[in-house]
Amino acid sequence: MAEHPTPAGHLRALFRRRRRRTDGPALPREQRVAVIGLGRFGRSLAGELMRHGWDVLGVDVDDRVVRRHSELLTHAVVADGTDPEALAQLGVHEFTSAVVGIGSAVEASMLVTSNLVDAGVPNIWGMAVSRQHGQVLERLGAHHVVLPEHEMGERVAHLVTGRMLDFIRFDSDYALVKTIAPSVVRGIPLGESRLRSVYGVTIVGIKRLGENFTHATAETVVHQGDVIIVTGRTSAVENFSALR
Repeated sequence: MAEHPTPAGHLRALFRRRRRRTDGPALPREQRVAVIGLGRFGRSLAGELMRHGWDVLGVDVDDRVVRRHSELLTHAVVADGTDPEALAQLGVHEFTSAVVGIGSAVEASMLVTSNLVDAGVPNIWGMAVSRQHGQVLERLGAHHVVLPEHEMGERVAHLVTGRMLDFIRFDSDYALVKTIAPSVVRGIPLGESRLRSVYGVTIVGIKRLGENFTHATAETVVHQGDVIIVTGRTSAVENFSALR
């Protein structure tokens, strides 16, 4: 993160000056999260969590970044997350969730993750810039690893090269896809289409022109132009979405 840790006394004073931006009682621990690193990923994540009503502690070594976002977060603190004493003073051990939003500074990302593991934070998310980086974070003890640039690139590649309208990978080999219904599924109830046995996919939602998405059932009949939500192994949904 930064090369110069924040003095402990300054950190405590700054932290005490921050106040909750919302009225009412304190939120339960399950709705409090520490976001360490307020780059593009960390800022976006923290802002979205605030929008959903969570308490967010934002931590960064750059005082300009902290000042810029202090009014948007529940707490904003200038601190060096690579320093375990600084994290202890911030009380990160009292949080049930923490996010390491440091990407390009791989060594700092690893040190912060290790510090959070040592602090006993039960739910640690780490942002990685490569699969190797992600594997290291997992070995250190991160419970969840995201590769935003890689995942976005993969998603856009699927949209560019096929008939998919959206693509989300849930696991190493499982995905959900939004696509235009191919001819093989039109005109008959889904319960009679044998999609799972023949194509290895399941249609879970459907949207007709001018209507909202609705759950698909065994009685649902798909028509030309319908948009469907399909789940299954990645290769299966890719092959199914390529059908005309």
